[in-house]
Amino acid sequence: MLKQIVELAAQLFSLTKDVQQNKADVKDVEQEVKDLRRDFNDLRREVRDLATAVQRLAYEIHRVSENDNNERKLLALQLENTLLKFERRLPSGKPASEDKENWVSVRCSSAPLKQVGSKEVPTC
Repeated sequence: MLKQIVELAAQLFSLTKDVQQNKADVKDVEQEVKDLRRDFNDLRREVRDLATAVQRLAYEIHRVSENDNNERKLLALQLENTLLKFERRLPSGKPASEDKENWVSVRCSSAPLKQVGSKEVPTC
């Protein structure tokens, strides 16, 4: 009987030691879970921030693309405007009155001519 009591005491001591070890292990695991949750939340926040940054960059790229398209259109219109102005003002190297007459003759080259003084001029 004494032997049984000693064995029970040894088992009780062994079980108590195991329980204490389990409690320590549980505390370690709980701490690891807290650390993992904190890390997970940090990663989630970083991913959200990166997603926001990507959205902003996509918007900026779209805006820059639109601005470039508008600028190209504007430059094309300015070039067209400049060419049209240039075509109207082509200097012939002659005085302005002769230049005007030449312009009229080029513009009205297919029109019939009429006699004005000593010159023939288009009827346009």
